[in-house]
Amino acid sequence: MARAFVLPDLGEGLTEAEIRQVLVREGDVVREDAPLLEVETDKATVEIPSPMAGRVERIHVQPGQTVKVGQVLVEFGDAGAPGGKQAADTLDPTRTPAPEPKTVIADGRAKQAPAAEAPARREGPVPATPSTRRLARELGVDLNAVRGSGPGGRVTDDDVRAAAGPAPATPSTEPAPTSARPAAPAVAKPLARVGVEPPPLPKFEQWGPVERQPLSHLRRTIAERMTLSATLIPHVTHFDRADITDLDAVIRRNLESGRGRGVTLTLTAFLLKAAALALLDHPDFNASLDPAAGELILKRYVHLGVAVATERGLIVPVMRDVDKKTILELARELAALAPRVRDGKATLDDLRGGTFTITNIGALGGTGAIPIINYPEVAILGVARAREEAVVREGRIVPRLLLPLSLTFDHRVADGADGARFASSIIRRLEQPDSLLLGL
Repeated sequence: MARAFVLPDLGEGLTEAEIRQVLVREGDVVREDAPLLEVETDKATVEIPSPMAGRVERIHVQPGQTVKVGQVLVEFGDAGAPGGKQAADTLDPTRTPAPEPKTVIADGRAKQAPAAEAPARREGPVPATPSTRRLARELGVDLNAVRGSGPGGRVTDDDVRAAAGPAPATPSTEPAPTSARPAAPAVAKPLARVGVEPPPLPKFEQWGPVERQPLSHLRRTIAERMTLSATLIPHVTHFDRADITDLDAVIRRNLESGRGRGVTLTLTAFLLKAAALALLDHPDFNASLDPAAGELILKRYVHLGVAVATERGLIVPVMRDVDKKTILELARELAALAPRVRDGKATLDDLRGGTFTITNIGALGGTGAIPIINYPEVAILGVARAREEAVVREGRIVPRLLLPLSLTFDHRVADGADGARFASSIIRRLEQPDSLLLGL
């Protein structure tokens, strides 16, 4: 009997993906977790691994096709179908226990009620994201024996951790951010009621020749998310400037020593550190609003998104625990992450979990910008090109290097005075680079 593998729930509210490449052919014998397809999701190109070992009987998709979550991608042949020794050995994990010691629960040798565990085993592929599958392998958990608590029975990271052993207190008390995610579609429903449906376009052909170009999946996603953010969030922007004359001197003075350690010091690394430390002092900007529950979700971790311009569009990878890392560590991580994003090799994990975003357009010019908040975050910092300007200091006109900043934030969460204080907290650290080097 053929078994279908559907596009799994990829999390983060993703409902569709565009097929970029089909990496197998009908008749191929594949091992479990071997790459089947390359798809473009929200803002990343990722590989979808095979949920089982066996023979590919039929491929239902082709490059360029957009598929929905739950849509059939590939069918695998029956366990008894010819497919080589590899397929015969591992095709149907519900019939033959996997050889790893961690999966002996199903063969009766485990001490924890084998009869109770057997009914929980699944037939066919387990709905789980690639990152959840990787976590299961690291913890030695058999996904077929895990009861999924996610939408449609999807196995989540918390399900895997619970199956690995006694659940620690932290996961059981931290479902707030996860449970808040379903609120996004609920909030988006009123869009049609507030009159945002665009009127019909005129026939531009009546005035001259036109050309129609289909939007890429990435561009459509960006358009949808920007519309969502601009429609739902009352944006307000605070403008300011930071005197980075001393910081620029620190960077120039340490360029060579940094290169000697394989690191190129950049302004962005200092911006990341300054913003992360300021967020610790102003946690309301490191949050998400849950309007359905009437709650502000304060995140006790600082994962900062950095907007990266690519040929396909603007992509925002996430750097984790920025507040706990040194400037050199941030510079090294950023130098590795940005090229991976531009080359289309970023994973979904690279793009998830951000709490605050920085977009630096300084290399492209301009005197400032008003960025749109990266929903469901509540604030974003825009940075333009620094310029040397004449400044009056102690009654004398002196040249100083000034960096334009624009802090856009959700007016439902913070007032203008709050935004000004938060921006000042960032500026103070940029103007005192020694404090950044010491993590103060």
